[in-house]
Amino acid sequence: MSNRFSNTILYLIFETMTPRFKNCLLIDDNYIDNFVTRKILESGNFVENIVVRQSPDEAIESLRSGLVKPDVIFLDIRMPMMSGFQFLEEYDKLEIENQEDIKMFMLSSSLDPTDMKKSLLNKYISNYIHKPITHKAIEDLFAHDLSC
Repeated sequence: MSNRFSNTILYLIFETMTPRFKNCLLIDDNYIDNFVTRKILESGNFVENIVVRQSPDEAIESLRSGLVKPDVIFLDIRMPMMSGFQFLEEYDKLEIENQEDIKMFMLSSSLDPTDMKKSLLNKYISNYIHKPITHKAIEDLFAHDLSC
């Protein structure tokens, strides 16, 4: 199958399907990574609305206050002040509606297998995604989500 044909098929699939999630919370301190991730999620028709928080503290406060009510969270591991793992500890202390039902994906440029293992052992993390996120990664998320 030619690459151009494959890209056309992927485009048609992503453009004609209903977004998988309504509200997304993207937590990453890196502006460029946020820009890329946002564009991929939007162009992949994965989510309808995306809220970006550049610090885990801001994200926790947005969740606690009810300002943000996500169906899905994309969380970076390595951030200053509070890591993705520390965010998960604080998230566990929250009492928010449907907390257990929110899909959460760990994003990282780290190739450290310990990070991946620790992420996947967390009860809130559905999957681990290497940055930068790609359309292929979104496709794999759909396949994983449907098989669970």
